[in-house]
Amino acid sequence: TWHVSTTGSDDNDGSEESPFATIQYGIDASSDGDTVLVAAGTYVENINFNGKRIALIGDSRESTIIDGNQSGSVIILENGVTPEINGFTIRNGLAYEGGGINSASAVPKLKNLIITNNQSQSHAGGILISSGEAELTNLIVKNNTAGENGGGIYLSGSTNTSQLSNVLVDNNSANGWGGGIYVFATQEIDLNYITISDNSSNSGGGALFMYYGADVNLSNSILWNNSPEEIHL
Repeated sequence: TWHVSTTGSDDNDGSEESPFATIQYGIDASSDGDTVLVAAGTYVENINFNGKRIALIGDSRESTIIDGNQSGSVIILENGVTPEINGFTIRNGLAYEGGGINSASAVPKLKNLIITNNQSQSHAGGILISSGEAELTNLIVKNNTAGENGGGIYLSGSTNTSQLSNVLVDNNSANGWGGGIYVFATQEIDLNYITISDNSSNSGGGALFMYYGADVNLSNSILWNNSPEEIHL
């Protein structure tokens, strides 16, 4: 276990008594199977898991903030990594794709997160899951924008299954399709106890847009006040 705190230093040893100052330094010091514990505070950085299978755990999603400072995706996951990210606000990312979280060919478990005020120039203002799977549980995805498709969440891939449970997708926007959630290609998505509200796009579904063989199972959920419509196939 490695520890990170805003009062720490990257010259420290990452122990509870002598924590690192940045999350990236804690990730760099870790190995597969490790846990990086992050104390409450605001961390202005953009982090990359670099293919490591680790758990990144914040004090709470309200008190532990990763601010991307409009300098790229706030978090990058890739190359088959299977991490857990739990207990953060992820904000202020600005990237070509995946302003908040950019996950390519990975299998992340995203829990107890607030994904807010992120932007993409093309797809996925908030979260991009591309050619991989994901478990998204107890998330708030709000106030994100995409230059093209998927203002809140963009899911794409082939014969992969992602599960979303207890997720609020609110007040996101896309200049193209899918202001709330955009599902592309033969990705299979299970949506359970989801609220998708007040999202907007210029054309196609404001709440949920499904394209090119997407397989979506939607249950116990609310789609409300999205524009121009709730669902577009």
